[in-house]
Amino acid sequence: MIYVANAFSLSMISRHTVTLRCGPLTQEQASSLVRDAEQWASCVGHEDTARVFSRLLGLDVPARRVSVQLQPWDKLLVGQYSGPRLPEGATTLPEGARIDWWLVVVEGGV
Repeated sequence: MIYVANAFSLSMISRHTVTLRCGPLTQEQASSLVRDAEQWASCVGHEDTARVFSRLLGLDVPARRVSVQLQPWDKLLVGQYSGPRLPEGATTLPEGARIDWWLVVVEGGV
């Protein structure tokens, strides 16, 4: 399963030892990853961030405030926002803001 998120926390990992593989992605790589996925789900907790992600990724990313428990071989696409607070109703990034895309892959136990 691929999850799209605006943050990553160790609380997303079930209580067994796993190996995490993390790396940056380009905007195009992030978009392709989700578009080409058989199954993906949003766990983006903020409406404005979800709208911006939808525009950047080229698909509907709904805002969903849910807890996620990543299992071995799940992938988490994290859009890390940097910049001033998003204005309410935003669909684009404000001047000086950026999204850094990261892929977190939960590999099998150690």
